[in-house]
Amino acid sequence: MRQLRFVSLLFFITLSLTTLGGSQTVTLKIIETTDEHGAIFPYDFINDRGTTGSLAQVQTYVQQERQNPDQQVLLLSGGDILQGQPAVYYFNFEKTNVPHLYARVMNYMGYDAGAVGNHDIETGHAVYDKFALQLDLPWLAANAVRTDNGEPYFPPYTVFERKGVKIAILGMITPGIPDWLPPGIWSGMKFDDMIETARKWVPLIQEREHPDLLLGLFHSGVDFTYGGQTAETPRNENAARLVAEQVSGFDIIFVGHDHRGWNFTTTNPDGDSVSVLGASSHARDVAAATVMLTYDPDSGIWHKQISGEIVDMAKFAPDSTFMATFAPDFEEIKAYVSRPIGRFTKAISTREAMFGNSAFVDLIHQIQLELTGAEISVAAPLSFDATIEKGQVFVRDMFNLYKFENLLYTLELTGQEVKDFLTYSYSGWFDQMQNPEDHLLKFVRDKNGAIQYSKRTNSPRLHGAYFNFDSMAGIRYTVDVSMPANERITISALADGEPFELSKKYKIAINSYRGNGGGGHLTAGAHIPKEELPDRIISSTEKDLRYFMMKWIEKKKVVTPVAFGNWQVVPGDWWRAAKQRDYQLLYGSQRLN
Repeated sequence: MRQLRFVSLLFFITLSLTTLGGSQTVTLKIIETTDEHGAIFPYDFINDRGTTGSLAQVQTYVQQERQNPDQQVLLLSGGDILQGQPAVYYFNFEKTNVPHLYARVMNYMGYDAGAVGNHDIETGHAVYDKFALQLDLPWLAANAVRTDNGEPYFPPYTVFERKGVKIAILGMITPGIPDWLPPGIWSGMKFDDMIETARKWVPLIQEREHPDLLLGLFHSGVDFTYGGQTAETPRNENAARLVAEQVSGFDIIFVGHDHRGWNFTTTNPDGDSVSVLGASSHARDVAAATVMLTYDPDSGIWHKQISGEIVDMAKFAPDSTFMATFAPDFEEIKAYVSRPIGRFTKAISTREAMFGNSAFVDLIHQIQLELTGAEISVAAPLSFDATIEKGQVFVRDMFNLYKFENLLYTLELTGQEVKDFLTYSYSGWFDQMQNPEDHLLKFVRDKNGAIQYSKRTNSPRLHGAYFNFDSMAGIRYTVDVSMPANERITISALADGEPFELSKKYKIAINSYRGNGGGGHLTAGAHIPKEELPDRIISSTEKDLRYFMMKWIEKKKVVTPVAFGNWQVVPGDWWRAAKQRDYQLLYGSQRLN
């Protein structure tokens, strides 16, 4: 008996030495979802059809990985979860007296940590403050700083331990929020530069926590040149790669915001490798890092081998238990979006809006002008390929008509600023044509002048973002695509025939994203200093523009969308030929009317 106890004690001591001081190996599987935009179910509530990406499918993949006894799993969220599908809108603004569906889903799935996204802040304090309290996980944003005491508004970092490995996660949010969102939505906060924030927090984390693995969880993209920015631009919107390459200490940085999907390795100032990983969006895929850590008892450190992959969720069936658990929510949301609100006498599509004056965008103009009483309206197609069919219109259609939860501003601009605004908009939208055989749209080209194509959609990449393709109603103007960008716009009159004067001040209906400087139309285009924009705001709605559009259609009951025809592209024959070619490039062989 004594010998048996001795053998047992010897086995325990040997096991302990192997675990604590020997060549222990631990495998971590770290999974990131990001920019889901409410894609909880494998169903598109907006277009009434199934999808190939959802958190229900992510749950299947995560459960599969958790069942592997040879690895430890961490599940992370990269932010932008509370805007997009009606599944989140409904619990943001309609059914607010119960725990938020997305919080319940994240808790159910066992997320370990998340980063706050700009579209999460867009929902307003009443939504995101309450949401944060309902999560069973830390929602991180080290660079969202309280203005009253200088402390982070959200937790800056969190720490986990798995099989003796200590893992620290620093979370950050893109600091571009003041350029896009009304101040009231993010009151009490400021958004610091990501590089400066990382330089502050990494040494603090290392001193306090002594982590074996340091992760960045950033709601920020990789291309720091986006929108004309540079590596030196303060508060760069997409600074994730800059942090990886300028701040030592990170092993892996998980990214988001740009919907691109990333898997590459770069080098920090100490010459150490940093893995950069990010899923794309809408739960179509996840980013997964496999980290093998081997403990060296002589040095007392863990040696790491890191590999990354982007995993397509279309390969996985929705988890049946997940679907059953949230089935009542699914049915409630489906009933909400299926409520009829009016009737359209014709179909409208954003496809037409990519090439010229359209009934789709002019319906937005019409509603904005009537709601505000402004003289001029500004609007863009917010979806690349959205259609509202002729006939009965439902709540779901409002998410195609207007994609984002922007407020509606009335702004004051001079005639010269209006013209400069349009000059800026069309410079990023239409190319300069030399002859009728040239392209109308401004495509991204390689160094040889060939059009670059998107790997995901196999369609030409537009130079500008379509949600920045702003047109105006309330004035008559032409866009001469044979001229250089700064000579294209000619404004002949107001829509009622009254003279348009460059020195006169006009009331402009415009969404809050643009009114706060988003896209650069007011700052770089109309040359209005960013700090002066709040003084230009005459009024603002308290609720989002989609809400008022819904009420407007309900009141009208029957709506006949029409293209105003207040602006044209010239030369007309060049435009007609070029738009047919470019339409087929973007959307296939079907022709544009």
